[in-house]
Amino acid sequence: MENKSPKQIRELIRNNKWIKPTTGLAKGYIQANLAVLPKEQAFDFLLFAQRNPKSCPIIDVTEPGSGVPILSAPNANIKTDIPKYRVFRKGELTEELTDVTSVWDDNMVGFLIGCSFTFEEALLKNGIPIRHIEENCNVPMYQTNIQSIKAGHFEGPMVVSMRPMLEKDAIRAIQITSRFPSVHGAPVHVGKPEVIGIQNINKPDFGDAVTIKQGEIPVFWACGVTPQAVAMHVKPEIMITHAPGYMFITDLKNDQFSIL
Repeated sequence: MENKSPKQIRELIRNNKWIKPTTGLAKGYIQANLAVLPKEQAFDFLLFAQRNPKSCPIIDVTEPGSGVPILSAPNANIKTDIPKYRVFRKGELTEELTDVTSVWDDNMVGFLIGCSFTFEEALLKNGIPIRHIEENCNVPMYQTNIQSIKAGHFEGPMVVSMRPMLEKDAIRAIQITSRFPSVHGAPVHVGKPEVIGIQNINKPDFGDAVTIKQGEIPVFWACGVTPQAVAMHVKPEIMITHAPGYMFITDLKNDQFSIL
């Protein structure tokens, strides 16, 4: 998979030949979280994202009814090109699917949201290890006590992703990820997880637990899974998202989103 293009990987995903997390795939290219809502709620969600850019940095928005992300992958379809989707109905997770064509209608608007997988490449290039990649699992994600700024009907807690690091690496990671404000930017918290409402670091709300070694501290970034926590809180009639860690791979290059 290492040498395959985003288009080739999306074709494998579309044909159910890759139903696994997308961490480490299509190196150099932006991966994105997904949130899909009826168009009547789309403006409120766009406003929510604009007010909460750390957790919901918008990469692309589709036309109502269309699954084609014109700006980020014009030959793709967000209805079919993500390995695993989640469908929430009135705040309850009702289905996990590999294709959401059957639940999509002409009223749906899709939002692609920046993903921390983008800055992970920059961290690796600077010699900072990424534990969930080393352990071949999904990044751990946690619901926090940090409240998002409300917009219309949308409100709820921020979700964060966590990467354990040595203190010297954490300082460098802050510097590196600050260059990527469009994909979550710098961490929102470093150190004590209980300060942001995480009671058990070994039991993430989403993703997988990873090893935290002696001398390492947890570093937390705002996460694009936040809309799923919002969906559970606000309970819209229907909301389609990606399954955490199963992202949409765009045709956009990571370096297009670096400010330096």
